[in-house]
Amino acid sequence: MPWHPASDWKPLTSGTGQATGGVWRTPDGQVVKRLVRGVTDPRHHAFWERQALVAESGVVAGMPGLRAPACWGVERDADGITLRMAYTTAVAWSAEGLAGALGRFAGCSVAEPDWGARDVLRDRLRTVERRGGWGALSRAGLATPAIEELWARRESALDILDGLPRVPTHGDAHPVNLLGRDGDDVIAIDWEQFGLGPAGFDVGYLLLAVDVPLDDLVAAHGGEEAVRCGAALVAAYTGVWRAAWALTQPHPGDHLVGLAGVVEEAVGYLA
Repeated sequence: MPWHPASDWKPLTSGTGQATGGVWRTPDGQVVKRLVRGVTDPRHHAFWERQALVAESGVVAGMPGLRAPACWGVERDADGITLRMAYTTAVAWSAEGLAGALGRFAGCSVAEPDWGARDVLRDRLRTVERRGGWGALSRAGLATPAIEELWARRESALDILDGLPRVPTHGDAHPVNLLGRDGDDVIAIDWEQFGLGPAGFDVGYLLLAVDVPLDDLVAAHGGEEAVRCGAALVAAYTGVWRAAWALTQPHPGDHLVGLAGVVEEAVGYLA
């Protein structure tokens, strides 16, 4: 019979990955996430099984800085995977507190699993290329010289990121995923893009979601120049491609607000 949630499970809104088929909370306090079949390349950022493999392996279960909720079961069937986890209560974190936790996490030594995400930004930029680049920004009159320089020199940026230290990365370090607290450590959900990535990757994602200067986030993380470089490049490219994508949607919003500074800094690394 096809899989379906129990009638007494309460739907939750968390979990928006490509492989997420739904998230619920059960009466006994479990969180049930349903993963549906999708990308099969184990190195791709959206590999559909990765969240289950993170849970099964326990690779981030007890790490300092950032860790996954306790796993209570992984059930596989012909159509997908059902992942059962402890419920994570959301708590208030400062952006600097999150950056510090990400720094401790990035400082861990982790053997890279053969299903860990690699080249997340490269994969995303290849998708942008297939869809015609950042033309929507140019047509809207929003493609500044710095933005155009970013696009023209994207391969150089990827080479720089390839040369940075590779560290454990959550892959989607947005505050909505950095929910819980265990002492000074963060309980994080949605590990779909976990892997080893360039230093600063998670800080770049965090920068796009908080109203705190890059200076402060890098200082809280540990102050390394490699982290600042990686964060600036990742934030600039991610922020601009999100803005270009948004312009193709019915309600695009203003995704370029606040990006000018980090775009200029990223271009400086390409000089």
